[in-house]
Amino acid sequence: MLIDVSQSALLVVDLQQKLLPVIHDNQAILAQAVRMATIAGLFGVPVIGTEQIPDKLGSNHPDIRHLCGQTLAKSHFDACAEGLLPALPGAARQIVIAGCEAHICMLQTALSLLEHGYQVLPLLDACGSRKSSDRDAAFARLQQAGAVPVTVEMVAYEWMRDARHPLFRDVLKLIK
Repeated sequence: MLIDVSQSALLVVDLQQKLLPVIHDNQAILAQAVRMATIAGLFGVPVIGTEQIPDKLGSNHPDIRHLCGQTLAKSHFDACAEGLLPALPGAARQIVIAGCEAHICMLQTALSLLEHGYQVLPLLDACGSRKSSDRDAAFARLQQAGAVPVTVEMVAYEWMRDARHPLFRDVLKLIK
């Protein structure tokens, strides 16, 4: 099943200033999350951010925070337990997810979204953990649970569907 732009939302989980420095390959993860959020903005896809105990871990990195239409503060690892579900647009059935830590907050939120009937699309190139083995275990578990791992390019091109799409050149500049 192709990813449908009209049914999509992007969730950015806890890309916080105090947490990012300890995440394996953090600069690449942040760059891909920013790229995906920027592309989502071009298409009018809602971008929702979460921040785990922001009074302790700080706010999301400024490069991603300004791209989020709304940001939810939380203490639960599963963002669905703290207001994510009502924040999701009614038309959104496909939730693309970026963020960290992949094996904790991203995983628990994704599993909960699956339980609530959403198609969950975690971004392989925009999710991370302190240890790559934890990230890999999270993706294996998510795939077994029914999530479909994707990449930023896969999502962008499926949203466009056609090289004649009016945003093709803008998206291409962001991807290249």
